[in-house]
Amino acid sequence: MVKNGHATIPKVPFVMPRGDRTGIEVLTLADLSERMRRHGGPEGARDAAGSGRAQRPEFHLLLTVDQGLLWHMVDFTDYAVTDSAWLWVRPGQVQRFGDLHAAAGTLVLFQPDFLDAATASEVRLDDPFGRTLWQAAGDDVAALRRALDHLAHEAAADGTPPPVRNAILQRLLGVLLLRLTHQATPAGTPPGEGAETFQRFRRAVESDFAHARDVGHYAQALGYAPRTLTRASLAAAGVGAKDYIDRRVILEAKRLLAHDDAPVVSIAARLGFPDPSNFTKYFTQRTGTTPAAFRAPYHPGRPAR
Repeated sequence: MVKNGHATIPKVPFVMPRGDRTGIEVLTLADLSERMRRHGGPEGARDAAGSGRAQRPEFHLLLTVDQGLLWHMVDFTDYAVTDSAWLWVRPGQVQRFGDLHAAAGTLVLFQPDFLDAATASEVRLDDPFGRTLWQAAGDDVAALRRALDHLAHEAAADGTPPPVRNAILQRLLGVLLLRLTHQATPAGTPPGEGAETFQRFRRAVESDFAHARDVGHYAQALGYAPRTLTRASLAAAGVGAKDYIDRRVILEAKRLLAHDDAPVVSIAARLGFPDPSNFTKYFTQRTGTTPAAFRAPYHPGRPAR
């Protein structure tokens, strides 16, 4: 995608091959590599998740590796996906595949509204803080593999009436996600993350971070003392409440700088910085680079603004 002469990170819609309208697709990494070889270019990325380029899918992407090692970038963090690991990219996240030839594995792509409401709630489908990397162990490895194989088999089957096939795939995806979220271990899970205090705090941060970066704002809104939020954040996320807020602001800043063609001054204003110089100072102190320098690789040839 090119906007105003500069490369940007494109949004990738969910497009089923051959007119299939089930809202889910199961394919191997080899399938994806071949698809990208056939199509190439920005238009080829409309069929799946892409390879080697940063993109922002408008669908869920669930990936597991059977053999080898696949590096995958999600929201500017690189994840090593190895045997028995599962990686979950949610709509709106910035993601990029590494070398697809370095591993063998399977992808499940599905639309945000594909699951039934009860299952979506149980697996926290819409949780913006949902874990990215999961690790299965012991008997759970085989259980997840059986669930995935059954889903893949039904997804490839022909002859089933569309409404019945859609219902089957919906339920099988639900089984897979329920097993993943209730049996696999979220990689790097900090102790106490399920604490209600922290859950309330991070939901409030997600709602207000663009205009409130002070712990006191959240303490007052939630009815806690600031030190209570700090203790809850340290126990759950390993950082204090202020650092947690700042990390969320910086993540959104990175997303906008990489994905959006707006000037830095506009992005600063959207994140609650009327003075762009304050935004530049804030961003540089927390990342070690300026907004313009961070943006440069994603917008080659673009003048700093």
